[in-house]
Amino acid sequence: MSGHSKWSTIKRKKGALDAKRGKIFSRIVKEIQIAVKEGGAAVENNPRLRLAVQNAKGANMPKENVDRAINKASNESANLQEITYEGYAPHGIAVFIECLTDNNQRTVGNIRAIFNKRNGNLGTNGSLSFIFDRKGLFTVPAEGLNAEDFELAIIDAGAEDIERNDDVFEITCAVEDFGSIQKKLDEMGVKVENARLERIPNDTKVLDVESAQKVLKIIEEFEDVDDVQYVYHNLEMTDELMKAME
Repeated sequence: MSGHSKWSTIKRKKGALDAKRGKIFSRIVKEIQIAVKEGGAAVENNPRLRLAVQNAKGANMPKENVDRAINKASNESANLQEITYEGYAPHGIAVFIECLTDNNQRTVGNIRAIFNKRNGNLGTNGSLSFIFDRKGLFTVPAEGLNAEDFELAIIDAGAEDIERNDDVFEITCAVEDFGSIQKKLDEMGVKVENARLERIPNDTKVLDVESAQKVLKIIEEFEDVDDVQYVYHNLEMTDELMKAME
């Protein structure tokens, strides 16, 4: 879990830059669109939409933007599809990419081009299933919470792991316990910074700093593709690498 948690910290630190590029908001808008397509525009009756709206609040997305995205998705025939790609970056680093797209050919072309340009390999679906586990992950601000009481309550709700990282708690749970954790946090009135299903590596791989930085640049290239929602990898975020990134 340590490598994953360190990478989560890095992602929060670079969140401001992502927001400037509009990536976070556009990602949430797409999540809202596909949630409305699947379960309708009523937030109270659509768990996936409720989660997307919650994440929008956590990202400080203006309410009018959220309402506009819901209304737009309700009035248009959304053609977004969820697709995933799996492959290897240089040095054997596994990469799992989740996308929402209205044009599969465009998306796979963009993903394949990055793999080819950077001497990676695009694999077949399922080829990395042994490397990544799908888990629920909640990021909760720690301010105002009694750590011991909070952790006990969340463990009773089904949490597998709780870590304190700087000013937040990161809660990990099995996919089937995602809903019960979300319900418990709602009952406790706890603000959630982010909540979603993530793919967490079973094992991470350590590279020298120079090689690791090159891999991270490739990861960012994937993240910058408009159709890409999330990119997961099994590169170990060592203390040396984090120091070099500061």
